[in-house]
Amino acid sequence: MRLYVIIPLCALLTVTKQEHTECTCELNNSERIFPHEKLRKVESSTSDCKSNIIPQKSVELKSLLQGLEQRLTQLSNDVLILEKEDDRGLYGVLSLYLIENEMNEIKQLIDKLDSTTQEHQILAASATRQLEIMKTEMKALEKFDTMQVIKGRQTIEVLRTDLDSCKKEVKALTQRPQLPQGDFPITLLLLLSLLFLPGNVYIHTSNPTTNTIQGPNNVLYGGALYYNCYNRDAVCRFDLTTKHITTLELHQGTRYNSKANFCHLEECYPYTDLDLATDESGVWVVFTTSLDFGNMILSKVEEGEPPALGKTWQTSVYKQAVTNTFMACGVLYATRYVNQELEEIFYSFNTVTGKERFNLGIFISKISPNIQALNYSPVDQTLHVYSDSNMVYYKVILE
Repeated sequence: MRLYVIIPLCALLTVTKQEHTECTCELNNSERIFPHEKLRKVESSTSDCKSNIIPQKSVELKSLLQGLEQRLTQLSNDVLILEKEDDRGLYGVLSLYLIENEMNEIKQLIDKLDSTTQEHQILAASATRQLEIMKTEMKALEKFDTMQVIKGRQTIEVLRTDLDSCKKEVKALTQRPQLPQGDFPITLLLLLSLLFLPGNVYIHTSNPTTNTIQGPNNVLYGGALYYNCYNRDAVCRFDLTTKHITTLELHQGTRYNSKANFCHLEECYPYTDLDLATDESGVWVVFTTSLDFGNMILSKVEEGEPPALGKTWQTSVYKQAVTNTFMACGVLYATRYVNQELEEIFYSFNTVTGKERFNLGIFISKISPNIQALNYSPVDQTLHVYSDSNMVYYKVILE
């Protein structure tokens, strides 16, 4: 029985002793204390800088300049009047006295303006120094941002800007219309002019080969340049990636070497026998042969290695009565010279329906008399025009 009594008593004594024991903890903060006083100092400096640079100071300088301008104008007018006066010396002294007073007042304005300018220079230098100090102090305060809150916010702002830019680009791409083939009324809007380029470029006789470009009517499409091969009735294709050149033979009897140029009543445009054009569906070539009485022929250029000549259409418009052609939505358009200020899109040929029109009556305002080359870009629905060493852009609105 004693054994059972002793054990509870020991336990009781132990518990009683633990209840009277004191426990203390020591807390060590490894983080530096944030310098609130320094932050308040930066805020105070910002307020002082803002109060020193106020709009009234710039208004004061502007008013002084306007007053000086007015007094100088008045002085100039008074001197002119004095020069024209013929009062035989009666009032000349009085006029000179007035002019002297005006000059003294102008000098006072100049002195005040000079003083104000110096004050502004001192203020600008002081503000610059304060900004540099505040910038340094804020950089030091950023070190206390151990949780990277500020840096995280900056990163979020950059990402938000990039996201907005990306959204705008996606919206522009999705809103670009996919235009079908066929007739559309056209409206031209002049966008930009006077992008000056050098004049005609002539190839030296020692250089030409069949791979050399001949004529101005060349186009870039699908990573390749299409042009009239030198001294040949063929189209050359230069691949911009592989630097490889392939050729496309045209119909028998195709005229070249300035035998079937674009023309108007006063002159012809040299080496424009072949006209390369682009639209939403690809590359086209306009030419004529000795078998078609000089009328224009339109052929589709099929992409490939080598490119091939696709479907061909014959028109009833005489090529040398045309100044230029271009394609848009599978429709061939032709222009003619009206006068030095106007060019007319007068003709169209629809490759889908085979329908021709000679009465379109769409006029182009020119900045120079002659249009040596023009081409429609399906990327931005813009008509690019080369006119007497000027590049001009017209926005094409297909209704």
